[in-house]
Amino acid sequence: MDYVTAVPHPRSEAAAPARSGRRSLALALLFGALGAAVALLATRQRWAEGTATVAGGAFPLTAKGSDVTGVPAALAVVGLAALVAVFAVRGAGRLAVAALLALSGSGIVAAALVGASDGSALDEKAAQTTGDTSATVAALSHTGWPYVAAVGGVLILLAGLLALRYGSRWPAMSGRYERGADRPRRKARPVDPERPEEIWKALDRGEDPTGA
Repeated sequence: MDYVTAVPHPRSEAAAPARSGRRSLALALLFGALGAAVALLATRQRWAEGTATVAGGAFPLTAKGSDVTGVPAALAVVGLAALVAVFAVRGAGRLAVAALLALSGSGIVAAALVGASDGSALDEKAAQTTGDTSATVAALSHTGWPYVAAVGGVLILLAGLLALRYGSRWPAMSGRYERGADRPRRKARPVDPERPEEIWKALDRGEDPTGA
């Protein structure tokens, strides 16, 4: 008995990389934009809280993420810029920008995890409030927002890894304009001397439109 081996169609083989490129592009855009938004939102929330003791008693102090560290917010902006720049460059430039995107995400994760246990921002507030440079905060506690910022960094890191792996299959912004610049210009239509307006123009110039 003869067996027939199925041969994949060339078009289906060519379409597979294109589909994976589109999926990875959509995921990278989603992860990058969502991660930056999450990281920026988290840095505006309360990360730490405690109490400072003064002569009049104890009063609460709080510190936002931006008070604890400015690194996550700054790197989130860098990550957004790198996400856009990935589509403006090609080749080695795209790899470099994708690497910057991944490094921005990993930097956010590291800074957020360090800030999750940092109490120096509250100590500075206690010193400013009491006027005593040696004052510290008692009953120090931290919220879960630093870990939310770390999740945003992980999403940006994933976007960078996708760009490193599949970025060569993604389109570039400049491609459309380059194709448009290569198109030949339309030639001007030839002038029809029999048209009435051309006859009047010839008369105005003192020419004989009949050619006699």
